[in-house]
Amino acid sequence: MLRRTFLLASAATAATTTLPPMTNLSAAPMEMSLLAPWKGPHGGGPAFAQVKIDDFKPALLAGIEKNRAEIAKIATNKAAANFENTIAALEDSGRPLGRAVSIFYIYTSTMNDKQMQAVEKEMSPVLAAFNDEVIQNSALFARVKAVYQSREAAGLTPEQQRLVWVVYRRFARQGAALGDTDKVRLADINQKLAGLYTAFSQNELGDEEDHWLTLEEAELDGLPDWLRASAATAAEEKEQKGKWLIANTRSAMEPFLTYSTRRDLREKAFRMWTSRGNNGDAHDNNANITEILELRAEKAKLLGYPTFAHWITDYQMAKTPDAVMDLLMKVWTPAVARVHEEVTDMQQVADAEGADIKIAPWDYRYYAEKVRKAKYDLDESAIKPYLQLDKIREGMFWAAGQLYGLEFVEVHDLPAYRKDVRVFDVHKEGKHAGLMFYDPYARAGKNSGAWMSEYRTQERFRTAVTPIVSNNLNFVAAAPGQPILISWDDAVTMFHEFGHALHGLNSNVNYPSIAGANTVPDFVEFPSQLNEHWLPTQEVLSRFALHHETGAPMPAELVAKIKKAHTFNKGFDTVEYLASAIVDMKVHLAGSAKIDPHAFEAETLKEIGMPAEIVMRHRMPHFGHIFAGEGYASGYYDYIWADTLVADAAEAFEDAPGGFYDKALAKKLYDDIISRGNSVDANEAYRKFRGRDATVDALMRDRGFPAPTKA
Repeated sequence: MLRRTFLLASAATAATTTLPPMTNLSAAPMEMSLLAPWKGPHGGGPAFAQVKIDDFKPALLAGIEKNRAEIAKIATNKAAANFENTIAALEDSGRPLGRAVSIFYIYTSTMNDKQMQAVEKEMSPVLAAFNDEVIQNSALFARVKAVYQSREAAGLTPEQQRLVWVVYRRFARQGAALGDTDKVRLADINQKLAGLYTAFSQNELGDEEDHWLTLEEAELDGLPDWLRASAATAAEEKEQKGKWLIANTRSAMEPFLTYSTRRDLREKAFRMWTSRGNNGDAHDNNANITEILELRAEKAKLLGYPTFAHWITDYQMAKTPDAVMDLLMKVWTPAVARVHEEVTDMQQVADAEGADIKIAPWDYRYYAEKVRKAKYDLDESAIKPYLQLDKIREGMFWAAGQLYGLEFVEVHDLPAYRKDVRVFDVHKEGKHAGLMFYDPYARAGKNSGAWMSEYRTQERFRTAVTPIVSNNLNFVAAAPGQPILISWDDAVTMFHEFGHALHGLNSNVNYPSIAGANTVPDFVEFPSQLNEHWLPTQEVLSRFALHHETGAPMPAELVAKIKKAHTFNKGFDTVEYLASAIVDMKVHLAGSAKIDPHAFEAETLKEIGMPAEIVMRHRMPHFGHIFAGEGYASGYYDYIWADTLVADAAEAFEDAPGGFYDKALAKKLYDDIISRGNSVDANEAYRKFRGRDATVDALMRDRGFPAPTKA
């Protein structure tokens, strides 16, 4: 997952209503640490050692005032609008504010204690308001439009023309051409949404932190040693030494549901986990969802679109909701058929054991693991001893070196926001190429899941600026001196998020608004999902999948079993995900209809034939992808859209003379896609790389589903 940082380094990414002018700016000098240029070794980085929570509000307000003055200067320029005095000037504006906002979002996603949550709640609507102020500046938009209309005759490079198009399109899509009354209403909507997104996110975090499953020793049946150890560590952190604690997060719940022999505890844990944001208490998100959907529907109508889904997809590769639903339903039908087969296999195992049960959602992972062991002689507990967190990280770095010539060198002379966050200086051809912050551990105040962030985007149009990225995970720390052992799915996730990081680190573009991961959302997952394919290569596994006790590499026969079982449980994986993507699209296609989340979710799942044994991957009350912001709203389909491209591209590597390490194809991937950001159209970029458009056929082959029938 890519967390898009709200970065006002240019008006192209900015948008807002008029705010009262800030007074007594001398009380918040631009030299304050949150606004100051990032200095230091290795290209410089945020001055985390100087960050104080109380500084965020004055720094953000001071940064807004500085950016406001820059925007006014551009908008009131008496000279005729051209690329340099308008578009390039916008790209160069807002840098102090951008630095403060970047650190602000680092803290709200990784260090979000109660004090920080209060700042987030107050400042998120303020930032949204300033966003609209920039977008709704009529004089500024008139200049942007003038450059846009003359771009082809202005002697601009293809990249400059692309930037002009992107800037103009963003202004127009965000309401720059609206009348005054509609602008005021749109700004009001955006500020209300910003507050609701913050409330939703904080409620989700609250339920993850305030609920957990506490176990006694007699309740640990079936749990492997590594899970018992991590549960004991989690209990100690909650001052429950002598007990075992399963946190209310995916990284803790999924292994518990896979291994616990206690069906009653699996059900209890599952219901707690899937009820986040849905408990009728102070953290309940249902009312927030209803209001968010109402405001989004109104926003879309103001902007000239029939629904919010139409507004979102118009700027993506998909272009229309119909194209999205066509893909989702093509995959849905064979995926559901596969689920019925998987459930039949699991029910046979349960019946043979005399369990006297009907497979329920809290049984799926448990019995799927039994089926996998029976069908493929493959047990997750046999894989895990070979997957050490640090070794898999080393494997990611090694593969990136083979593909892109990158070298990762840990440094200790740049501060991070916590002592257990590691910093790596990234080199290419012997030169500094960027920084990567690596934060793998779960803790209170940190969002669950895994994601990549860009602290600073690569550019070179004024001066060369190297990128700074982060990878964030949520593993429970092991006992002192012991390695953290992870699952195969966890290792895949690591390679996925590192793929996002590589997208940022390999950027080779002039202008930051179209550099790095600043691509259309249904393309941004392509580099990350493609990077997952390097994990199962023999070159990585033989070097880095080493037994934590003996140091022996993963046996060839175990590797063969993993590859043979590649399509195992793909019905579950696909349906669990697709259900969420379909609900996301349909709820935003509902337009102005008042939505009851409980009823809508149930009715939609019934309508599409959701198997009773599965619950959607993200139920609506904790669906942070789509309700804690707009990054994946009407866009959770992005993953399957990108995976359609990925499956096709992976086949190109499979067919290449050097396989996944084919130097010529890796260079082509870098030249055509990874280094290009949004400097070229995503469809054109893929077509140039592959020589044609992708079809769904490779995706079906990859998942072991039958090819779709032609109409």
